[in-house]
Amino acid sequence: MEVNHHIALDLLRKANTQETASAIFTEKILHKPLHLRPTSPDPNHQDARAHRRLQRLRKKEKARRRQKPKPLSAKEKRVTGIYEISKESQNYDIYVPLYQMWLGYIWEILGMVIGKQTWVTAQAAGAKLASADFHGAKLMVVRSKCVNTVGLKGIVVRDTKFTFKIITEKNELKTIPKTHTIFRFSIPQPDAATEVSEPEATKDIPDDGPGTSDLIFELHGSSFEHRAIDRATKKFKQRNMTEL
Repeated sequence: MEVNHHIALDLLRKANTQETASAIFTEKILHKPLHLRPTSPDPNHQDARAHRRLQRLRKKEKARRRQKPKPLSAKEKRVTGIYEISKESQNYDIYVPLYQMWLGYIWEILGMVIGKQTWVTAQAAGAKLASADFHGAKLMVVRSKCVNTVGLKGIVVRDTKFTFKIITEKNELKTIPKTHTIFRFSIPQPDAATEVSEPEATKDIPDDGPGTSDLIFELHGSSFEHRAIDRATKKFKQRNMTEL
């Protein structure tokens, strides 16, 4: 096709002068490069993009694995019964070793050394005992507004914010509220109970007062309404007991 008879040039001549139409045709159409197909993408560029995407996915997966598992809700704990003690586990003899472990724990807290009698005062030991964990301690109810609980004694198997759950020598699980209740517990001297046998570990807490060397403490439950994990970081101050 000759240039003077190009269809595009004929259309441009209808709207413009001869010179203008020729200039537009030469600049915009005649000398314009014509691409038969689009430019192919760089294969290396595609590999780099896929590599970056793979790195992001791996990083996200690694971060997901590092996340701590979501704690169970209160409803899920009730449904699963993780804190429930089965009938087979409600046996006093099972928890005697736990009491022996608690004795070693409380001796260490109070600085009681084997072979040496230690004198413990309320000012020195009060804050330590208030922050201690009582899972495994042997408690006895000496006073309470709930008269049915007075005299109950056993090993603590669960220490909640408002209650103590104990296993009695009759293999019974008892839940005792802390409010308006006073508990008593005894700590023998290490030299007298270093090797505690099971018959000796199952002895009752004396009702007639302290012995020659045992340390006898009374715990006021109304001032002890905290979880064991919260007491470990709580600072206790001496206050007057209005209920006495």
